Amino acid sequence: MPAAAVTSRNAATNVFVRLIQSQYLVLLLSAVYFLGVLPVTPLFATRDNLGNIVVTMLPLFVVAIGQTIVLITGGIDLSVTSIMALTSITGAAVMSGDRGWLAGSSFAVPAAILAMLFVGALAGLGNGIAVSKLKMPPFIVTLTSMMFLSGLAILLTKSKNIGSLPAAFNAIGGKMLIALVIAAALGVAGHLMLGRSLWGRWLYAVGHNARASLISGVPVSGVVISAYVASGVFAAVAAILYMGQAESGSPVLAQRLLLDIVGATVIGGTSLFGGRGKILWTLFGVLFLKLIDNSLNLLDLSYFSIMMVKGAVILFAALVDSTRNRLITT
Repeated sequence: MPAAAVTSRNAATNVFVRLIQSQYLVLLLSAVYFLGVLPVTPLFATRDNLGNIVVTMLPLFVVAIGQTIVLITGGIDLSVTSIMALTSITGAAVMSGDRGWLAGSSFAVPAAILAMLFVGALAGLGNGIAVSKLKMPPFIVTLTSMMFLSGLAILLTKSKNIGSLPAAFNAIGGKMLIALVIAAALGVAGHLMLGRSLWGRWLYAVGHNARASLISGVPVSGVVISAYVASGVFAAVAAILYMGQAESGSPVLAQRLLLDIVGATVIGGTSLFGGRGKILWTLFGVLFLKLIDNSLNLLDLSYFSIMMVKGAVILFAALVDSTRNRLITT
């Protein structure tokens, strides 16, 4: 092969490798997708539609932050949607004006929020202990937890939503500015925690090699448990935002969101193999997935067609993740 051809091929390979490894790859794809779809769906770029994209992004981004933390440790949390459902009915049961435990009380909203965060943390603690102490596979633990918590939420409410939530609570998720501030604050806090704290370094260390981390003095069990607790808490916060938008607590809240949560995180670049991930990447993944979701809805495609497209995109993201992993290890 001529030297010029070899040089050209090597240059193309280097460009491909740099593109695959770039942390801004998904943001670039989002921009390309937006510009590509715009001629087909003129409503895509309207102010109302862009506002709708932002509103639907915020709670998904919050719960995906928790998923990012767990994936960095080399685990996965499939129970987040069920945690959201259970915390949803817990909060609604506390503050509902119809039959809430603290109906009409000035303490109803703060008590409900604290109860939701506690239930989310407790569910995450159970997952973390089973994974870390009992050495059970994260997939099995959180899948079982998902089934149990979902069934419990439906059993407790007999599949009925709980409405009549206080206006002060509904404003948290219903008003975009408040939800935006909450999501941005949690995103910044998560970014700083992963990048500049000892706990963040421990998370990455456990994800890279748990055994070597243990030998080095990292409290592996505590780190894994805390990751699942964080995931449960972030799921509870996301439930608060979703409830504010729906103005009710639901035992099937976020029932169809698991693919979006895991998919957005992986699309953003967080590795399924552990040890790699950033909150900023997750934000890019959420943006890309929501752009796809919104545009396909504007095209009036069926739910099943949209799921097929999302599945293909997530499969491609998993392939990119596998390719990245091979490039790093070679």
